[in-house]
Amino acid sequence: MGIALSTPERVAPVAARLPTITTVCSHSSLQIFHGARVEGFRSLGICAGAPPKYYDAFPLGRPDSFLSVPSLQEVASQTQKLKDATAVVVPHGSFVEYVGPERFAELDVPVFGNRAVIAWESDREKEREWLDSAGVQMPRRFATPADVDGPAIVKYYGAKGGKGFFLAKNREALDGFQPSGPHVIQEYVLGTRYYLHFFYSPLSTDGYRVGSGSLELLGMDRRDEANIDELYKLGAHEELLRAGIRPTFVVTGNVPVVMRESLLPQVFDVGARIIEKSIELFGGMVGPFCVEGIMTEDLVFKVFEISTRIVAGTNVYVHGSPYSDLVAPDLSMGRRIALELKRGRAEGRLQEILS
Repeated sequence: MGIALSTPERVAPVAARLPTITTVCSHSSLQIFHGARVEGFRSLGICAGAPPKYYDAFPLGRPDSFLSVPSLQEVASQTQKLKDATAVVVPHGSFVEYVGPERFAELDVPVFGNRAVIAWESDREKEREWLDSAGVQMPRRFATPADVDGPAIVKYYGAKGGKGFFLAKNREALDGFQPSGPHVIQEYVLGTRYYLHFFYSPLSTDGYRVGSGSLELLGMDRRDEANIDELYKLGAHEELLRAGIRPTFVVTGNVPVVMRESLLPQVFDVGARIIEKSIELFGGMVGPFCVEGIMTEDLVFKVFEISTRIVAGTNVYVHGSPYSDLVAPDLSMGRRIALELKRGRAEGRLQEILS
């Protein structure tokens, strides 16, 4: 099944000239700009106010030019400047969160990937529908606090880097909890966390075939979180609260990991199911996505979330991971995006990877 994502009027300008790889100056932008440079693309960094000075310390990850806006919520008002630059926007978590899913969906410039997927990621009800219908195993969900029968975690909608997540040892721990926005209450699964960095190419004709393209596993990571980590913290939760410390899940960094090789068939099966269902539901995904889950002691991978774009965990692999090294040398996710754009342009197939 082919994946038609783009309108001709959006694709035509970038087909005529070499696209300028563009993203917001945050999250995973250093490797996105680096990948663009390696593959011969120009790059454009969107920033609120003056260009961030830290880019001067990383000349190979610095964009060729900057577009300064008063606030990132105003990116959509810069459409003509982005079109003049032949921009192709590469979304990441900060881009979507700061600009807003609605404004991002309406952005009148080409976007790498299928922007329709953001609506399915940013709404946890739709995300659950997608993953459930794909047949992947997920933690149980509780309709109300009264239904909780063990450890649980409260998660808010959107890409917020874990901000505001609330961990409850049991139902009683949720007494008096006042959510601050749309949220879900989910079983807290015990096991080892893995964040799987996938890339789906509808242009590829070899490799691990899924749909009309191929699925690649380019890395894995775990997350360093501000003041809570692992199971033993669950027992300390009440003591921390009594001490006036509220445990949080705000991500502060990423750690590279490698999974047992015997578990890789299960990993690829999960990724393939998610891609196949995405094609059926909304025309499919293109490019990077991250499946976030727990490997239990019974060696069952339970998916608790999906990020439908490049994730910051790929930053630990600017020159490749133990997995991407077996695909191609020095292959970061940022460079993989640039390679897909290069192939799409060379083959006259940009309409299949842009929206």
